[in-house]
Formats: sequence, C-alpha cells, structure tokens
Amino acid sequence: MASYKNFESKNNKTTKDRTNIYDPTFASPVEGKDNSNVIRNHLDKWAELCAFLRFYPDIFYDMIAPATGGIKLDLYQRVMMRVLSRFQENYFCIPRGGSKTLTQIMTAYHTGITHPNITIAITASTKESAVKIWKEKHDEILRFYPAIADEIKSVNFSKDTGRVEFQNGAIIDNLANAQSSKGLRRRRGSLEESALIDKDLYEDAIEPIFNVPRVTMTGETDPTELNGQINRFSTSGYKNSDEYEKILKMTKEMGNLKGTFVFGSDWFIPVHFGRQKVSTINKARQGNVIRFRQNYLCDWIGVSDGALINISKLIKARTIISPELECPTDKRGNYELNEYVISVDVARSASENNNKSAIVVLKLIRNANGAIRQVHVVNVLTPPNGLNFKEQSIIVKRIFYQYGGNTDLSKSRVKAVVIDANVIGQGLVDRLLEDVTDDETNKELGCWATINTLQKPSVPNSPEILYCLKSQGINGDIIREFINYVESNKLKLLKSFDDIKDKLPKHADEIAIEQACAQMQFLIDEVSNLKLKKTQNSITVEQVVKRVDKDRFSAISYGLYYINLFLDRQEIDEYEDDDDLVYF
Repeated sequence: MASYKNFESKNNKTTKDRTNIYDPTFASPVEGKDNSNVIRNHLDKWAELCAFLRFYPDIFYDMIAPATGGIKLDLYQRVMMRVLSRFQENYFCIPRGGSKTLTQIMTAYHTGITHPNITIAITASTKESAVKIWKEKHDEILRFYPAIADEIKSVNFSKDTGRVEFQNGAIIDNLANAQSSKGLRRRRGSLEESALIDKDLYEDAIEPIFNVPRVTMTGETDPTELNGQINRFSTSGYKNSDEYEKILKMTKEMGNLKGTFVFGSDWFIPVHFGRQKVSTINKARQGNVIRFRQNYLCDWIGVSDGALINISKLIKARTIISPELECPTDKRGNYELNEYVISVDVARSASENNNKSAIVVLKLIRNANGAIRQVHVVNVLTPPNGLNFKEQSIIVKRIFYQYGGNTDLSKSRVKAVVIDANVIGQGLVDRLLEDVTDDETNKELGCWATINTLQKPSVPNSPEILYCLKSQGINGDIIREFINYVESNKLKLLKSFDDIKDKLPKHADEIAIEQACAQMQFLIDEVSNLKLKKTQNSITVEQVVKRVDKDRFSAISYGLYYINLFLDRQEIDEYEDDDDLVYF
C-alpha cells in the first residue's frame, strides 16, 4: 500500500535546501506557508485557469450557465467563439439565422471579463444600426446568463450610443464608420455587416483606431495577446467589390498560416441546428433571386472579371438622405427652382418574371458656373407588368406633373422626358403624342411633341417635351457615360431606408420612401450582374444571370446620356474674353 507520505507537498517534505525558487509548489522560506491566503498559495492554478478560459470562451459560458436555462451552444458556435479568441483577424460570412451577432457579442463580453482595462469597439455602417443590434443581444445574454450581470459595472444604451463597463475596467462601446471616429483608440473591434462599409473611409478613420495595444495590470504589453484584432461579420455582397477582394485575400492568408481565419456557411447549418425553418428558406427562394443568394446561400454575386464598374463605387454613391417624391414647393405653393429629367425604359409583358418598364427621375445639381456637379437619382418607379401603352403613358405624364412639369416650357421644372424609342418603346411614344385624360382624377394631361423627330402630335403646337432615344450606333456612348458618372462620383443615390427613417419629417410617406430606397438596391443588383462585352466597333453589356433585369440601369443610362449631350453646358459670361488686348 502506498504511504501517505508520497502525497505530501514538497513544502512539507523538504525543510532545507529548497533552492528551486521557480517551482511554484515551494512556499517562500522566509514567509512560510500562509493557509489563510488561498489565492496566493494557488496563484499558479489561477493563472492556468485564466489562460484556459481565455482560450475556451464556450467552456467559460458552460461554467457560468444556470442550472436551468442558458444557451445550449452548438458545435459551429463553439468553433466561432474559439476562433475569435485565437486568431488576429477573422471573417464570418454566415446566412440569416446563423446566430452570428449573438455569438459575436457573447465573445466580446467574454473578452471584456477576462482582459482587465481592455477597450472593444462595435462598428456598423451607422452608429444607430450598431446600437440596435447590440442592445437586443445584450438583453438576451443577461437573460440566459444572469451571472454576467455581476461582472458589469454600468450599462448605457441610447438611440445612437452604447457603452458597457465591466468591474475590471474593461469597456465595450460603439463607433460610427465615419470621420468623427478619427483619433479614437481601442484595442479590438468588430465590423457588423462589413459588406456595407466604405473601404476608403474605413482605412482612413477606423482601422488606425486599433493600433495601440492593451497594457496589462503589471504595466507591460503581452506579446501573445490579440491586440489590434479586427473581426468582420456579414452576409455575402458583390463580386468586383472591395469587400470581395478582402475576403479572397484573407482566405489566401489563412491557407498560408498568416494568422487569419475565414468562416463561411449557407442555410444548411442554421437549419440543421434548428435555428432556421426550412419553410422560411423555401419562401425566400420564391422571392428576389439576388436577396436569396446573398442572405441564405452566401453567394458573392455579380461579375469578377470584366465587370461594368467596381460595384463598391456605386454602393458608395448612396449618400442622399432627403428623398424627393415630388418637386418641393415654397410657402406660397410655388415649385422650387429645381431641374429634373425623367427617363423611361419601356417593356411590355404580362409576366412579373420578365423585364419591366422603369421610370427614373434625375435631379440636376449645378455649380456657380452652370456646369452639372452632381446628378441625383431621387426616385425610381417600376409600373406593374401587363399595362398597355395608354396606361403607361398616363403614369409617365402623372410623374411629369408631379415633379413640376409644365406645358409652358419656360416654367417647367422637368427639362425633358427621355424615352427608349426602340421597337417596343415606339408604342409608348405614339401614345404620349396624343391628348389624354387621367381616368382617376379626371385631369387633362395634355399632348406632347418630340424634341428630335418629325413625328406629328395629335394636337398641333404641342410642347416639345419628349426626346426619342434610339440606341443603335450610340450604345457604346451611353454605357461609357454611365461609367463616367459613377467613376467621377457625380451620380448619387438614396441611402437605405434603415439609414434615413429616423430623420424623416413627421408626416412623410414612409411607404413610398421605403419603396424608393429599395429601388436603389435593385439598381445596384442589376449593375453588379452586368458584364462589359466588346463588339467589332463598340461595347455593350450582357447579363450574367438572365433572371436579373437591367431596366433600371438602362433608364438611368439614357437619362445621363441626354443630360451630358444637351444640359451639361457651362454658362459663359457674355463679356468674358481671353484676348488681353480687348479693353472695356
């Protein structure tokens, strides 16, 4: 039988010659063993436990889970948590219902608890969206793990600000992806819906924030700590975008063991673990094909080679925060001195799956010299399929008057209505050249004449409002004009509805504004699906996925071509002369 002496500590068995001062089982020969100080006597075990829990955040949550309740972490969530605690840079491309946000916030709280005085930032496209996401998950964590509340010193959530301070001095707050965040310092950060974040602004204002490492309680910097860690969470976006290049680069670095990790999945994982219903997936599959591929398949859609434009530049163009569903008026009811061009791409189909007619309203912004500085896409409308040409003509004329159009062209805020007059479009042109009455309001909408053709209207001397555009021979010029406006940042689109809904006037038509904002996203989808194709004498575009329309793109392109050809002319002072010998 083994002697009990074999189980005595080295400190009890040895009374002298204890020279190995690095052996933690020896107590100081001066102080002796202090049975009242449990932590100091077992400091090596505490250090080992802390290191273990830092490396295994999922086990940390298992240890503090209540006897009943808590969250049963699934295998992929445990992998996500461990990856977030071990790799310097991570990218998680996960579908809707994948619990990526909850896992992200849980790991951030674990990091705050296990790293005293650390500062962590949660960043999204706007501060409001970051706080909204965070606040919901914060309440869930405290409900499922009540012990976390003992580690929190203070909590502050408002409309656009979030801040959680822990007992050990660690702080988690939110930052806006904007120049206002420039100069701040944090130790780690996460980017929510990173596919929506502007790369140039991020690299200039956000990325340098995480360059300063955390100082430990001993006043030193731990070289093994993940200082400067940046984690990205998103569903997929577009090929030929900055974010697509980023995830490709990180995937390559992961293969070369450079300290990055890319985690991707589709809807099978959340469905397998019961976090998403198959019925939800099937319903989404019947809707917009691009939304389904991005939100549930995590496909990066569009063109990788030969794309029409870098889609990130078009996403960056979404800067308009004040939608215009009609021409604004002053206090007297007079229209403001705005300039609009209405552009129409014509389609005729009874099926909603085929191409649709698209009506685009473009607003001109000029500089002091009269040259066009910007063109704002203030509204895009797609009438239902199946309408005949007369019904479509009534819709076009309604929109004309809605934006300050007038048959007295000197008073009209709409400078022209550009129509795709190729083949099918000629039918709409014929109807617009007829006198018509709005059946809903019984208002006379008048008769129009064309600007550039000899086609006669039904009423003589009708105002020349209609420009009939036929793209044969000039298709390459039309495409190049669209590219020029995007590349020069002159084309501006409405922001997403979530970004502007809290700033809308009290009596704004939120449904119509939300539809207008959604149309901008459809436009981006269309452009991302277009590939440049060189022909013998010019260039054209072709659709990568035929189910994705290109009518909105076509309508905008026609309008920009007309604006550049006829309206973008700098006003010249009649007294201006470059001859130095001319005196007045």
